[in-house]
Parts: sequence; structure tokens; C-alpha cells
Amino acid sequence: MSLEVKKGFFTDRSEIMDDLKKTGFWPTTFISEPYPGVGVHWHDVDINGYVISGSTWVRDGKTGEKITIEAGDKLLIPRGALHAEGEVTDTVTYIVATSRPGQLLDLLQMKSPSEPVSPDAS
Repeated sequence: MSLEVKKGFFTDRSEIMDDLKKTGFWPTTFISEPYPGVGVHWHDVDINGYVISGSTWVRDGKTGEKITIEAGDKLLIPRGALHAEGEVTDTVTYIVATSRPGQLLDLLQMKSPSEPVSPDAS
């Protein structure tokens, strides 16, 4: 399993809302101020990120590919997928949707690449 970026996936919020209806994911707005990025990790939840404004990059922890994400793109990170998040030099605004409800920062808790993926974490 690895992350996927769908370039130019949406042009306005109504398209995001339509996609959320299809996925059943739980959305929230997340604003990422400038920060240096984080190394390879994974999460216990499936994540869909819709980039509203700004740009940054992600690295697929499996292939090593560095992928730029920008406004209009959809980022899909399956539970357990190794990835890294790049430096944010300007503010990036996302709608982050998760496969289960909860406090976003708790759901996005980073797991070490050496930590096994729990089968009951979905």
C-alpha cells in the first residue's frame, strides 16, 4: 500500500463535498503553517486530504517518490502507508477527511516505520 495523489481532482468545495458523500469520511479543516516537515511515518487511519490553497510535497515511503501537492489535488494515504511530509514554506490549507471520527491530531498520531500496523486499528 502506498499513498496516491490525484492531481487537479477538484475545482471547488462542492466537488469535495460530493466526494466526501461517496467515501463516508469525516472532514475537518486543517491549516498548516510553515514548518520543516516530518520524516517517514504512518497512521492508524485512512486519510484523504484536499488541498484548498498553498503547496508542499509528500514522499512515498515505499517508492521514495517525491510528489508536489497543490490547490485542487487530493491526497490519499491508506492506513499503514509509509510516507513523509515535506517542508511547508507558506501556509497550506486542507480539508482533511478520516475514515473514522475523532480528534484530528489524535487520529493523525505518527507511528514509527518499525512499529507494526495493528489489524484492529481501522
